[in-house]
Amino acid sequence: MQHTPRILGTLALAAAALTTAFAAHAQAWPNKPVRLILSQAPGTSPDITARLVADKLGRTWGQGVVVENRAGGQNVIGAQAAAKAPNDGYTFFWATTAAIVANPVTFKNLPYDPAKDFDSVAMIAKSPMVVAVASSVPAKSLAELVALDKSKPGALSTATEGPRTFSGMMGAALNAATGMKTVQVPYNGAAPMIQDTVGGRTQIVLLSSAAVVPFIKRGDLRPLAVTAGKRVQGMDDVPTLSETYPGFEYVGWFAVLAPAGTPKDIIARVNRDVNAALADPEIAKKLGDSGLLIDAGSPEYLNTFLADERQRWAKLVKEIGLQPE
Repeated sequence: MQHTPRILGTLALAAAALTTAFAAHAQAWPNKPVRLILSQAPGTSPDITARLVADKLGRTWGQGVVVENRAGGQNVIGAQAAAKAPNDGYTFFWATTAAIVANPVTFKNLPYDPAKDFDSVAMIAKSPMVVAVASSVPAKSLAELVALDKSKPGALSTATEGPRTFSGMMGAALNAATGMKTVQVPYNGAAPMIQDTVGGRTQIVLLSSAAVVPFIKRGDLRPLAVTAGKRVQGMDDVPTLSETYPGFEYVGWFAVLAPAGTPKDIIARVNRDVNAALADPEIAKKLGDSGLLIDAGSPEYLNTFLADERQRWAKLVKEIGLQPE
């Protein structure tokens, strides 16, 4: 079949009109405030990081970027709210490890599907966990901590956020890898965990680098190891767990996701502007000083990362014998 010049011309005009429509759509967005749902409480590391990036994006877009805290239910409340939000490009999810890859392997049923209800937008940063002890604990290294635990079985306790949280699973994995038998003490939030460890009621605390760095700088806590695959800025003399226990590499992370079906041109725009914000020297320094590892990339990169993370966390849950509830 041959196409007449008239048909070809009509097709060309239609394609041009479609391209113009997409361009106009992208240029018109955003014409009202953008909402960034966060499934954790104000003052937490994800919240602080989200507000830092949101402020930069707001100035770039000339529109407010509102961080909406929907904490509770082990991140389920916020994740569900984001998953069910309109996919018009005005609501995004500041996602964390727990909501997207840990919950699916620790809950039998979730009111959202992390793999189907969201589209990838932009990776933000990785947040290593730190194994830290109170300054009163005599152990100056992880090896000394292991020896101390074995000399006094059951005498050491580890503050975590509960067995089905990131820190709780890290505590179980740490015991499994090292042969320690520290008692896991669950807390509701980072602040009481740090307070009780500094005060000596627990001896070990497992939290994100961003949460413990201020207390390390003051000398209240002593870092013994980090869970990242490489050493963390500002704690360069603190070894990674993988240096002693190969393959032990688990980090928290932050990423921007959108309700499934959000227009691709808006996702591309947000990805570009988020990556530009992360490249800003002031923001990069603040994130680095908090112990975060910036890991910007394309939506496709984030897709691959999330697929790998799902496999990693499923393997971890099996290894520590945690049964979904």
